[in-house]
Amino acid sequence: MAARYDFDALIDRRGTASTKWSRYAADVLPFWVADMDFECPPELIAAVSERLAHGVLGYTNTPPQAQAAFVDWLQRRYGWRVTEDCLVWLPGVVPGMNLAARAVGAGGDLIIPTPVYHPFLAVPRHAEKASVTVDVALRNGRWEMDMERLATAATPAARALLLCNPQNPTGRVYEEAELAALAEFCLRRDLTLVSDEIHCELLLARGCRHIPVASLAPELRTITLFSPNKAYNTPGLGSAVAVIPHRPLREAFRRAFGGLISHVSPLAYIAAQWAYSEQTDWLPALTSYLRGNRDRLQATVARLDGVRMTPVEGTYLGWLDVRELALAAPAAHFERHGLGLSDGAEFGAPGFLRFNFGCPRALLDQGIERLTEAVRAARELALSA
Repeated sequence: MAARYDFDALIDRRGTASTKWSRYAADVLPFWVADMDFECPPELIAAVSERLAHGVLGYTNTPPQAQAAFVDWLQRRYGWRVTEDCLVWLPGVVPGMNLAARAVGAGGDLIIPTPVYHPFLAVPRHAEKASVTVDVALRNGRWEMDMERLATAATPAARALLLCNPQNPTGRVYEEAELAALAEFCLRRDLTLVSDEIHCELLLARGCRHIPVASLAPELRTITLFSPNKAYNTPGLGSAVAVIPHRPLREAFRRAFGGLISHVSPLAYIAAQWAYSEQTDWLPALTSYLRGNRDRLQATVARLDGVRMTPVEGTYLGWLDVRELALAAPAAHFERHGLGLSDGAEFGAPGFLRFNFGCPRALLDQGIERLTEAVRAARELALSA
């Protein structure tokens, strides 16, 4: 299966204005932003190239074929049946999160379980709302939604809860019982549930399945955000779909555009249409490769004193607990040892680091060597203090 796709190919991205590869000096390997170092599926590239060959790239309405492909994908993958009028296309999930915060009305509070993908933490400020952060619980090496903490933290002014599932950065894929409890909580508190489900197709734990939380509670006001950008490595093209079954909320969401949101490009529509109707073996091959990378990183971390990594059920992101190393600036320490990682403080969790293992194995092995050396140096530093 995987022979059709060469995930081991080392593609030099320096000199391409790559956000990921231009952040650090040349001697630092970047494992930070959620951007894989794999070539896109050749079939997707062919579809985009065919559209590009047309020669005219003007403003583009949402193609009916893209609408139909997404609705069919949602039903086929997750058993969630929606109509095309529930969909709003966007240039990305992050703009969708910010539009959602405006769509739920002026003022009020936004509840955000943390740690979480750092743009979530900026949403309240952008929408001129207050933020109520609630720590998820680490129980027996597994990150879980803490309903008691949520109930205690929720204020009468709360308007919405922002969810990330699969969870970035912890790698959790929430189970049906957890999501049902969360939906019931939102119903009881009259909250809109905004769910970022961009990593939904990247499931690494065998037997686990993604469940769109909105599919469990049709009576709940929900805004669910999907995108092909992670699974097919097209973040530079930029497209997303907001599924909003509640008509007044959907209309408020559209009004929130307010001249701030750009058109989705014709090439992004073509890529999304291909992804949502994709019938190749790209995704199984990719997830199998990522599973091998996860296992490689997990095995290394298990041998390192002072570092822990909880199981990654979904995404291609390892969440490393380095608090035992007692480093004043963990990300800076690892960067000095040639390793560019995301600082957990940005996600609301100081003392943690996020490691993106979506890369060729030879590159991952270099990163693992540097991780091992950085931990060794940190231990020696602690002993000499």
